Amino acid sequence: MITVSTAVTSQEAPPCRLLHHRPLCPSSIESDPLLGELADVPAGLLELIAKVPDPRKPRGKRHALPGVLAVALAATLAGARSFVAIAEWAADAAPGVLARLGVTGPVPSESTIGRCLQRLAPNELDQLIAAWMGLRTTMIAGRRVIAFDGKTLRGARDAAANLVPLLSGLCQATPTVLAQLAVEAKTNEIPMLRTLLDTIDITDAVITADALHCQRQTAQAIVEAGGHYILTAKANQPSLHTELKALPWKHIPVLNRSTEHGHRRTTKRVLKATEIAAGFAFPHPVQVLQLTRTVTDRKTKHKHTETVYALTTLSVTDATPAAIAGWLRGHWAIENRLHWVRDVTYAEDHSQVRVGNGPQVMATLRHQRPPTRRPRQHRKGPAPQRPQPSPTRKLLLT
Repeated sequence: MITVSTAVTSQEAPPCRLLHHRPLCPSSIESDPLLGELADVPAGLLELIAKVPDPRKPRGKRHALPGVLAVALAATLAGARSFVAIAEWAADAAPGVLARLGVTGPVPSESTIGRCLQRLAPNELDQLIAAWMGLRTTMIAGRRVIAFDGKTLRGARDAAANLVPLLSGLCQATPTVLAQLAVEAKTNEIPMLRTLLDTIDITDAVITADALHCQRQTAQAIVEAGGHYILTAKANQPSLHTELKALPWKHIPVLNRSTEHGHRRTTKRVLKATEIAAGFAFPHPVQVLQLTRTVTDRKTKHKHTETVYALTTLSVTDATPAAIAGWLRGHWAIENRLHWVRDVTYAEDHSQVRVGNGPQVMATLRHQRPPTRRPRQHRKGPAPQRPQPSPTRKLLLT
């Protein structure tokens, strides 16, 4: 039985957010403009860093791990992209700034910073910070919507010289990374997504993922954890795709139409939705959506039409089809608001941090920067790997 859903259409130093919103030292701002961009390290995050396990042996330690991590975090948020850049940022920082970051003795050197970050347990660091960040996300229509997708660090290699893919979960409302996990070389994203979901609370949350993750085991795991899914079905699931395509779409009325203009293209979208009965060959679907997108090149007049089918556990009373379609489309925000930022703004694929756990740890540190505080981009290519020397450093070198 098929039922059709209905549509709903001064003179003082500027404030610093490093710790408890205390101001920066004026001399530090005058000595290096970069220090004036000391980034929004959220209150409480520095205290959280102190809980990260130290992998080093007690003997011979000269620098506390929380201080090294805090320096690395502040420098990364200010635009540093390599261990050398982090060390130069620390060398230029005023003693008062370093003290508030937990560094009261000698400034950590490049080699010390590199060894510490490369030896950390990156998945444990991700879980610790992500759990804290999860408390600071917002909801969309009363629900938390999380998009999951993978990205390969093309410049990084593991011990066996394999590429390092990272699977991340991004809050659609606020581009906050709520979960991240390295995909092991002998597996792929499909089982690792279920492992990643076990690390966070997804009760009443909506999980979106691309067609690769339209798997019965994944859908079952999401439902058992108390969440909802919105998954697209394509040719990688031929039987499911055929079953969805065979529904009587011609007799189902259009619920929503939209037209957009941009990038010399005109995009028209047509949405249909229907509730489905039990017995469908997929775990717990309640609604099926058909989205037809027609893109017309205004210069060549060439048209391309694509039809996508999506399944969800959300009923009409939980969310309207238009809202579900919006969340499905919003899934690709992870490409624009996370992957693109890491590739272009931070030039992650060209990073010189390439071995050990360093690439994943640096990716975690980059995630903590709010979208409104990204480093300035250069028009011709990405910004340099290290910040420019301060006037003080130039004077010492001459």
